[in-house]
Amino acid sequence: MARYVASFDSATGMLRALSRYLRGMDVPMLGQLPGPVEPLASGLLGAANRLPRRMAERAYATAGWTEASSPERLAKLRAGDLAEWVVRHYPPRRYPVIFVGSASGALVHLAAALGAAWLPQTLLLPVRQRGVHPDAPADGLRHCRAAGEAMLDANPDLRLHHMHDAAQDRLMIAGMAYFRVKWRRLPAAYRKFIRERLAPGGTLVVSDCGLRWPTTRITDRYVFQHGALGGLSPGEYREGGPKVADYLAEHGSPYRSWDAPEPDGESPEAEWGFAPELLGDLRMAAPPGAQVARLGFADPEALSPAVADLYRAWYERRGVPATRLLAESFVLVEPWWTLRTGSVPYWMTFNAESSRRALAAYLDGGEPYDEIRLTLFSHGVRSPGVAPIAAWREVLERARKIGVFAGVDPRAFPRDFAVLARTHRDLSRVRTTYPMPLPMPLGEAETWLTGRPDLQWVTL
Repeated sequence: MARYVASFDSATGMLRALSRYLRGMDVPMLGQLPGPVEPLASGLLGAANRLPRRMAERAYATAGWTEASSPERLAKLRAGDLAEWVVRHYPPRRYPVIFVGSASGALVHLAAALGAAWLPQTLLLPVRQRGVHPDAPADGLRHCRAAGEAMLDANPDLRLHHMHDAAQDRLMIAGMAYFRVKWRRLPAAYRKFIRERLAPGGTLVVSDCGLRWPTTRITDRYVFQHGALGGLSPGEYREGGPKVADYLAEHGSPYRSWDAPEPDGESPEAEWGFAPELLGDLRMAAPPGAQVARLGFADPEALSPAVADLYRAWYERRGVPATRLLAESFVLVEPWWTLRTGSVPYWMTFNAESSRRALAAYLDGGEPYDEIRLTLFSHGVRSPGVAPIAAWREVLERARKIGVFAGVDPRAFPRDFAVLARTHRDLSRVRTTYPMPLPMPLGEAETWLTGRPDLQWVTL
């Protein structure tokens, strides 16, 4: 099943990070390659940073294209096998808590603290496409619609969110379509995992991100989404504007706005949003004696301040200095080294100015940190809304003693391909480490999360 699923996606990266943590392992190279290969990969990717822009972008796009399936191969996908692939990531033991639903890096850190598993509702299946200009989303839909409908015909339990984002995914979508699939019915492998792996008296938690986005309905189970959460608003994707026009001109595009299908409604956002039709199956999946709860949050980053504060209080209770902050970005999530170094995790959805402002607001609202380490995911283009490296340096200057980038080459950002290897290396070199803790009781986390105005913790 790995040959169908994107390794560069949020859900896959977070699934690897959490499952490896639960096996007592860290996450070199996003969990794709063994640690000893990391120095070589770091050198090769660092060399790619020095290539001329066009060559570096082509190399980046080619690396992603190799992960995409042909439409013919995609038609052979079976959702049950996909779910089996997910649950095989986890070590065979009992878990006090199992999360099911939306992705969030903050949720990964919450699950790590609890010793919990997480089963994603959404996965990315990249599909090869040729001859589609990144700035012509309508052509992308026409080119891949038949492949999407064939995949859905063979998999009635899936819903397809065909996403096209020429701002943040420009390099990748030159050769692939982003097919994000969501389970609308709980697959048998998930049901079995919950029944056999949830500890007696444990809690099944629905991870419910309420983010929605304008979409065009193609069929009952197929929607097309133009744009995604990041540096632009839905209106800017639809109507264009000076930022969009300047961005397209910079990339030599013949377009000055995007040719996309007209939206006719809203849907759960393709990458992050929770499709609520799964909720009924989840309520019935819990074994006798188990609790079922819902953790609701408006967007994937909304959990980050609460989880950071929870970790800080947890460290202080354990006698660990709570003076280190690790700010992570997108798939660059390292739960093992976060706990090993006694770092407070603050996760950002992406590298956009909106995430930078949210991090700055978090720092403004609490006690200052002695050390701040910051890692930034690089997606290869200076898309609208990306915060410049100087603005990120201002965040680091808030540290009382040490404020440094982790794995980031400031000269190359946002075309810093080596950050995928160097982040883990830099975190593993942090001085002063602490014993790994026993799992936090769920009641402690529940007390902390209940009552926060930006979250909803509800027993179902």
